[in-house]
Amino acid sequence: MAPMPPQASRPILVVDDDAKIVRLVRAYLERAGYPVIEAADGRAALAAVARERPALVVLDLMLPEVDGLDVVRAIRRTGDTPIIVLSARGTTSDRITGLGLGADDYLPKPFSPAELLVRVGRVLARTRPARDAAAMPDGTAPLTHGELVVDRERHSVALAGQLVTLTAIEFRLLVALLEADGRVLTRDQLLDAIYGLDAEAVLERTIDVHIGRLRDKLDDTAAEPRFVATVRGVGYRATEPAPGASPR
Repeated sequence: MAPMPPQASRPILVVDDDAKIVRLVRAYLERAGYPVIEAADGRAALAAVARERPALVVLDLMLPEVDGLDVVRAIRRTGDTPIIVLSARGTTSDRITGLGLGADDYLPKPFSPAELLVRVGRVLARTRPARDAAAMPDGTAPLTHGELVVDRERHSVALAGQLVTLTAIEFRLLVALLEADGRVLTRDQLLDAIYGLDAEAVLERTIDVHIGRLRDKLDDTAAEPRFVATVRGVGYRATEPAPGASPR
């Protein structure tokens, strides 16, 4: 059973140009207690995201006006609203592309509405703590790595004093690497850290895509990485801080 939604939660935006699918998804979500809004094309979806600030977006990829992948890109440029892709594009490359652009989950059509409902609950459960951390301080000290400062209470990342916008998944990935304190984490361990119970349904190669996006945002793409090192055939680890860097 999916977790019950909180009272007065923001709506879930369902985006699909197939009215039958929208009605089906809406019926299941509303039956579970989630408020729902709709959009039938990519342009309307982006307008709804800006206007309504939805708690989550259920998004088809094959949309008129603006393609679904471009919608994912646009949402990720401005924030970390959770996104579940619901699409007939179900190949491995399609899933990797969608998740790599910043989607939080990917469910190919045809789909089970009951499974979608469970995934909605799980995505909200694993992303809400990151978004609401500032309201629930736990005394956890920030993680530091040279010029990089990660505040787990406020879900903020700063590089050389400049804020860096990460998605909830990228933030969890960075925290897991820094908390490992130089130990190598396998792809399976990183999947568990960022996806939890959903890890078995996620492709292992997805971690490589998220690492690539994280490195881009941290300007960590040089031959000698400053923050995230690849251990070939095993996984990833945080690099050793440069001499003279601030200790964690």
